[in-house]
Amino acid sequence: MTRVVLLVIVIVATAGAALAYGDPQQISRAGTLVTEILRKQVPPPRRTVDVPRSNGGEFALQAMINGVNAPMVIDTGATSVVLSWETAKSIGLPIELLTYNVDVETAAGRTKAARLTLDRLAVGKLVERSVPALVVQRGQIKTNLLGMSFLDRLESWEVRADGLKLHGYP
Repeated sequence: MTRVVLLVIVIVATAGAALAYGDPQQISRAGTLVTEILRKQVPPPRRTVDVPRSNGGEFALQAMINGVNAPMVIDTGATSVVLSWETAKSIGLPIELLTYNVDVETAAGRTKAARLTLDRLAVGKLVERSVPALVVQRGQIKTNLLGMSFLDRLESWEVRADGLKLHGYP
């Protein structure tokens, strides 16, 4: 409602300036001034996702990978998004074509992983494309990790006692 009233005021002011001055340069300057005022009044919407802390202390969420739901845990210690073999298969990634030649250290120990790029990874309103990821060999991890290859693309993120806030760019 406030925006509508503001828009009406702007239109009336611009029309008044046109009638009062009749000078095209004055009208142009008035239009530019009104545009600047409107930009300052209406900040771009901020894309934010709140992730509550679970009973175990981690930040678990449901992501969408290439349009398919995938449970994930935020892991700032993981340099990349890491998917289990089972999740990769369930979302239709070409697991039979992957080459497991990347050494990784997991909570369960050392294993091998394969590099790939996710077409689309969405966490709520935050959507990133062409996200580098790793897929570990079958049975090596139970939890998918939302690591820094996704988190580094955000404007910011902040940890609080009760949860985590992810802030995307406007």
